[in-house]
Amino acid sequence: MTIDEFKKMELRVARVISAERIEGSDKLLKLRVSLGVEERQILAGIGKAHEPETLIGAEIIVVANLEPRMMLGLESQGMLLAARDENGLPVLLRPEKEVSPGTEVG
Repeated sequence: MTIDEFKKMELRVARVISAERIEGSDKLLKLRVSLGVEERQILAGIGKAHEPETLIGAEIIVVANLEPRMMLGLESQGMLLAARDENGLPVLLRPEKEVSPGTEVG
């Protein structure tokens, strides 16, 4: 990937407004996030490592300029960034201090 290709990715800080499990999946969570000027629904495969209620109010990093994708009949309007720990469980990438939702990461 070139630096110009990387610059096309729109990484933003988002604040989780609501989070819930998706029926029929032990892994997927449905998050409602604020990007400052808009709200979006993001589906994320983090349910084995995170309880939905612990995510409310959390700031996360999302890729905001992806095409929407359907999963289990629901639309996901972005992707959150996470690493994997030594057990293969997702660890959310977060700002080190509070910043406004919608802030560009770069």
